[in-house]
Amino acid sequence: MNSMGDAVVRIGPMLAVVVVILAVVAAGVSYAGSTGYWRESVIATVRAVIQLAALAAVLGAVIQRFWASVLFIAVMACVAAWTSARRIAGGRGLWRAAVRCTVPVALSTVVIVAMLVVVGVLPSSGLAMIPVAGIMFGGAMNTTSLAGRRAHDDLRTRSGEVDAALSLGLASRDARLEICRPGAAAALVPGIDQTRSVGLVTIPGAFVGMILGGASTTAAAVMQLFVLVSLLAVSAIAAVVTTELVARELL
Repeated sequence: MNSMGDAVVRIGPMLAVVVVILAVVAAGVSYAGSTGYWRESVIATVRAVIQLAALAAVLGAVIQRFWASVLFIAVMACVAAWTSARRIAGGRGLWRAAVRCTVPVALSTVVIVAMLVVVGVLPSSGLAMIPVAGIMFGGAMNTTSLAGRRAHDDLRTRSGEVDAALSLGLASRDARLEICRPGAAAALVPGIDQTRSVGLVTIPGAFVGMILGGASTTAAAVMQLFVLVSLLAVSAIAAVVTTELVARELL
């Protein structure tokens, strides 16, 4: 048994049973509540099992080589962009949407991680770069998906207001932006609330992980602050860029 893992949850057969039960509850409640996402819940769970098993198998080798770590980060970026594109575009022009989603999803993370490595804040090793990039990709991906979906929903339901703005002489981009920007900006709320309530409502994983790894509570708090603020930065960039792309009918 891994003593560090057992300090959080006891790893064993009973944990596997609990995970299966929770997955069934998630799918069952979604089905009973007619959310339309029960199948996706099941698929997401199965994919998580497969992908985490694969990650555990390959990550040990990847983090030992800088070029392999960079390649792994590039794959993460592509998957994140593809996921957001599916949420925003559905089946319409998916490849083109995926390419354009790399801007809000991946560009800010790549720039920030590269800058941190150059200035010496982040070690140029896979063990450091991959988790940090993964956290930022995840935050930017969620924000891009939410902002893009909300922007399109508002433009569709409030198309009459867009037409009214056009009749007043506004350019197409400005008219669409006026309607979709407030709703799309709501994608930033979860990250802001998470940062505001840290330590009071939630004790995030990075903080717990560092303490279990032997770091001091002060070091863990500093690391968690870095993670939260970096998420705010990439999410803000993702929300603004996504809204701009939708307003210009590029996404």
